[in-house]
Amino acid sequence: MLKLSKLLHHKGFHITFVNTEFNHQHFLKFRGPNSLDGLSDFRFEITPDNLPPSDPNASQDVSSLCNSITKNFLASFSNLLVKLNSATSNVPPVTCIISDGFMQFTINAAQELGIPILMFFTISACSLMGYMQIPPLKDKGIIPLKDKSYLTNGYLDTIIDWIPGMRGIQLKDLPSEVRTIDPNDAIFKFVIETAEKAPTASGIVIQTFDALEQEVLDALLTMFPHVYAIGPLQPLLNHLPNDPLKSIGYSLWEEETECLQWLNSKAPNSVIYVNFGSIVVMTPTQLVEFGWGLANSKYLFLWIIRPDLVVGESAILPPEFELETKERGLIAN
Repeated sequence: MLKLSKLLHHKGFHITFVNTEFNHQHFLKFRGPNSLDGLSDFRFEITPDNLPPSDPNASQDVSSLCNSITKNFLASFSNLLVKLNSATSNVPPVTCIISDGFMQFTINAAQELGIPILMFFTISACSLMGYMQIPPLKDKGIIPLKDKSYLTNGYLDTIIDWIPGMRGIQLKDLPSEVRTIDPNDAIFKFVIETAEKAPTASGIVIQTFDALEQEVLDALLTMFPHVYAIGPLQPLLNHLPNDPLKSIGYSLWEEETECLQWLNSKAPNSVIYVNFGSIVVMTPTQLVEFGWGLANSKYLFLWIIRPDLVVGESAILPPEFELETKERGLIAN
């Protein structure tokens, strides 16, 4: 979102970037108290999470966040828009909203103001198409799964042969919400609402490019008013003659730059990079299993293990793993 905002700012747009309170505080904690000062025409605002305080060194609970987004975010976001559009505000009126694709409440807010809204999906076009199939899969009774046995009895191998632009797709190839057993699961309900609401936006922006996913992009064009494939963004930023926002970074976590020295000592294209992002969590068994996959690959690897990656426990790998990979691997948090 920040990369796209920087590019639009370079084209002359006034930007107000809206973070949740949790993400905003994370930024300030790890990047410094002045890291989001911005410019007069690139400002940061906050919308409250409406969640109880959580561990600042851990990710927020995704189910609780989905519930809060659905119930609380529209009111606080609409209030922010009213404030920005007021006569006392020192910014120009809001003329367009570009929203994270999963924040469907922003569509209501934009429609109330009568302004365009674009939903920005940072996933692939194939992934978005997969999410768009979750409501019809539910309507056909294919999901939610009847019980846990359906995870292992071959049911997930079912071919879903009616997805536009995606041939030979099995149920297990689709986004992980298809493995839901509870029809009232907060994340399951959240993605259904997203898939049903997104087509009512003015259009969608996807971080992909035509030559990579032409068939799926053509199919999405029949589902949305406008589809803009704009990725990848970083090369466009690299070509900016001077970026006044260069100091504003993208990570919500403290960055360890020591790994760069290690990487620079290795041959080009010789290192596997493993990173589960800022939200995914796993069990100790899954961590060890993945570790042995890396060890058995015989490749050099850089593996990022967040402090909260393992659910409720420390991320501990067996001594045998360390012995097997001591010359080949670097683990950072």
